[in-house]
Amino acid sequence: MTPLPLIAPNPPRLSELGPDLRRVEASGVFSNNGPEVRAFEAEATERLFGGRGACLAVANATLGLMIAIRDAAGARPRPESLALVPALTFAATAHAAQWAGLTPLVCDIDPDDWSACPRDEERLLHAYAGRVSVVVPYATFGNAIDLDRYRWFSKRFGVGVVVDAAASLGTLDEAGVGFGADAPFPVVFSMHATKPFSVAEGGLVHSGDVQLIERLRRMASFGFGEPRSATGPGVNAKLPEVIAVMARAKLAGFDAACAHRAALEQAYRGSLAGFGLQRVAGLRRASQFMPVMLPDRVAERRDAIAAALEAQGIGVGRYFSPHLGQQPWFRDSALIEPTPVADAVGGRLLSLPITDAMTVEDARRAAAALAAACGRLGRTTPATVRAAPPIASALIAGGGPAGTALLTAASKSGRLEALSQGLVLVERSAGLGQGRLARYAINSDSTAQTFLTAVRGNPHPELASLADHPAAHAVERHADGLGVPLAEVGPLLAATGERLGGIVRGQGGEVLTGHEVVSATRAGDLWRVALRRVTDGAGSERLARNLVIATGGHQPLDRLATQQVAGAPLLELADGRLLQSDEVLSSGGLQHVAALLQNKRAPRIAVIGGSTSALTAVALLLRSRPGLALGAGAVTLLHRRPLRPFYHSVEAAHAEGYTDFTDRDVCPVSGFVYRLAGFRLEARQLLLRMLEVDGRAADPRVRLHRIGGDEDEDARAIVRGADLVIAALGYRPRVLPLLDEAGMGLPLAADRDRPMVDRHCRVLGADGAAVPGVYGIGLAAGFVPWGKLGGEASFSGQANGLWLWQNDVGAMIVDQLLEPALRAVA
Repeated sequence: MTPLPLIAPNPPRLSELGPDLRRVEASGVFSNNGPEVRAFEAEATERLFGGRGACLAVANATLGLMIAIRDAAGARPRPESLALVPALTFAATAHAAQWAGLTPLVCDIDPDDWSACPRDEERLLHAYAGRVSVVVPYATFGNAIDLDRYRWFSKRFGVGVVVDAAASLGTLDEAGVGFGADAPFPVVFSMHATKPFSVAEGGLVHSGDVQLIERLRRMASFGFGEPRSATGPGVNAKLPEVIAVMARAKLAGFDAACAHRAALEQAYRGSLAGFGLQRVAGLRRASQFMPVMLPDRVAERRDAIAAALEAQGIGVGRYFSPHLGQQPWFRDSALIEPTPVADAVGGRLLSLPITDAMTVEDARRAAAALAAACGRLGRTTPATVRAAPPIASALIAGGGPAGTALLTAASKSGRLEALSQGLVLVERSAGLGQGRLARYAINSDSTAQTFLTAVRGNPHPELASLADHPAAHAVERHADGLGVPLAEVGPLLAATGERLGGIVRGQGGEVLTGHEVVSATRAGDLWRVALRRVTDGAGSERLARNLVIATGGHQPLDRLATQQVAGAPLLELADGRLLQSDEVLSSGGLQHVAALLQNKRAPRIAVIGGSTSALTAVALLLRSRPGLALGAGAVTLLHRRPLRPFYHSVEAAHAEGYTDFTDRDVCPVSGFVYRLAGFRLEARQLLLRMLEVDGRAADPRVRLHRIGGDEDEDARAIVRGADLVIAALGYRPRVLPLLDEAGMGLPLAADRDRPMVDRHCRVLGADGAAVPGVYGIGLAAGFVPWGKLGGEASFSGQANGLWLWQNDVGAMIVDQLLEPALRAVA
């Protein structure tokens, strides 16, 4: 049978363009936007885009992306500027952003049309507000993506937009006009030999904004805004005249070629029942090839299926696998968000041929060959009996900041390899490290140095190298600030988590992302741990000698039902005007607050609690942009205990005239004043102002009210009179259900609103005794430092902090997990 190559370049034949080439020779102009280039641009605008806007021909599409992204980001983009790009695209998209001076921020894709996920894009635009300079969507596989969304993004978030439409030249939108016609931003197409609009090499940039095109023309010619004088950034991206001759010739029969390719795609679609196919938008797609997603049952045999097709002369591709987030260069130089959909789709894609020379019957033959190969290989897959997984030395429930901090602690002391052997790490989200941290629109209560010490000088080179990662540089820029925006901490924790997970796997451990721990049942000296896969609810089990609960904290709603303020029920006092601080501190929380208060001319807000989250909520309200209409005394912080600032030494406190402490409030190890009870960074600065320490002026918009007991009618009146009440009552641990051998629940101290762990991080039963083989770490676990860990004698409460988890607290648990193994070796 006739071979069907995946791609068969079909550019105009130079041997048939003799008169046109002689015209170029006669003109003496071979480049510099000569007459052939200008004629091609005008003809392309008319024929492909209905005469709307203007076009710029460039030497290749990557150069077109580079100048368009650089223009959209501004002449001098800030070092921390980001370009938001989808995972499922060609490497050139992210490379162009980097050459333009931006760091790619890679997001997940939509499961149906395989372009950038709208929810992910909007979430990241909120989370990285002020840092995302340009959004670079990809018109996946020539699709006509929704450009109205990007018009709205541009207005709503003030970002530039550049559309990578490399394979979309010839695609028609819903109105029957060339995709991208009259767009207010640049849409960049490829004219590479492998594309439907096939010449030797080249690119075309279109926009409805004629002035924008002329600005890009100057950039493509060394930035020359005046004769031989650069007035802006520039590069040589001009299309040579000879290639323009080929491009003009290609235009002649291009519409018919696109219609033919669309007919081939329709033939494929009619023959591929049971396969995953991309949702297509627009009236016609100028297909470069036919992307097909294999059924889940044969996905693992993709290479064998491809080999079977190639043996029949049918070319096969794997676009885009690996996707951007899986490619080594971008893993080290970009910010990669979790991409579970791109991972799943990319890993199952095969591309089948669509060429100008094919017939509809050829397409049906290729589809039938694919179906037959899948059927044959699916049936002949050898039946395997999976052995029961080995007994894990330890299972960590939760791979967020606390769970991975345990691994970091082991890495710092050279014990990560030993810990990894027989370890199972289970994390609900698609990636390790950041958990829910990046969803908060606030600054950390840890310094930039705290986050960087996890990787700098780490004994593992793959971790130490992260000190030069863009995520680390973003954190380091806040070294002298009041904490780091958590949205910028998240990528560093995610990159660290990925490397830690790789080390665990390399040492024989198991990392299960996209899974959650349901419960753990005592089975003699072991724990039978029930797991659930998040995507489809499929259950499985693991046996483990030890458990580590690192599932984080939350603000349970049922606590509000019993909470009282000055002797009165909070729910009655707030009467439908109540939010929890977690809602306010999360991305989009301030917008929610603004919406609730939009009809209030002089809003009153009551914040209840003396925790860090309480002061952080107040600080967030005060620095909201656009600002809330807060007048004098608009925000009242109600608290029971005295609010204390942290100081590095007694001398530093005395130097500012702060003397409200005794020897019991000074840490004997570090000499810090209120080492554990004191507020730090942004919360500390706010408190010092409110206490007017060292002549600081209090913010008139905020007042403090210390609740005087159950008879404090003023406190009750403040809450009743508030337009909004924010409950900042701290966090409670997400307790993993533990069952005895009979399947009955083990009562735990955390269920009684007591600390989950003891001084050795062992999980406590309700009777106060440690549950054998179960440990806890993380937010709301209830750990209190002691001994060499330091802390003031007057402290009562719990200490949370990434530095503690990555060092002494994490090392304490590692010691106990490895102790039996070390004894066995001895």
